[in-house]
Amino acid sequence: MNSINIQYHKTKIGELILGSFDDRLCLLDFRYRKMRTTVDNRIKMGLKTDFSEHSDATLIKAKEQVDEYLCGNRTIFDIPLLMVGTEFQKSVWNALVKIPYGATSTYLRLAKNLENAKAVRAVASANGANAIAFAKA
Repeated sequence: MNSINIQYHKTKIGELILGSFDDRLCLLDFRYRKMRTTVDNRIKMGLKTDFSEHSDATLIKAKEQVDEYLCGNRTIFDIPLLMVGTEFQKSVWNALVKIPYGATSTYLRLAKNLENAKAVRAVASANGANAIAFAKA
């Protein structure tokens, strides 16, 4: 059975947890956050496996790209993502990835981009459940 390889990575913005499954990044988040257990359990249940603290090529590349991003030397990540959640959550997360580097958005703007302006609270909830803290594609 494949496991989700995880690694911890200390950065200037805090310690991150990174996870990969089948050569795709499924977790890039702050290690210490309120939703940590909820997000981790959703990923484990969705992939029907558990975390294993091992490195792999995807995690090595992700750490390098995070460091380059935080130093201002990278604006685009080229690591395949594996988003684990409901179809609605995935649609919100895909919309987040499309926000241009250096730009911001609102939950209302994201909801409108998804052609559902009344879904502001659902968009906010999906954003809170996001396991990829930053991954501009």
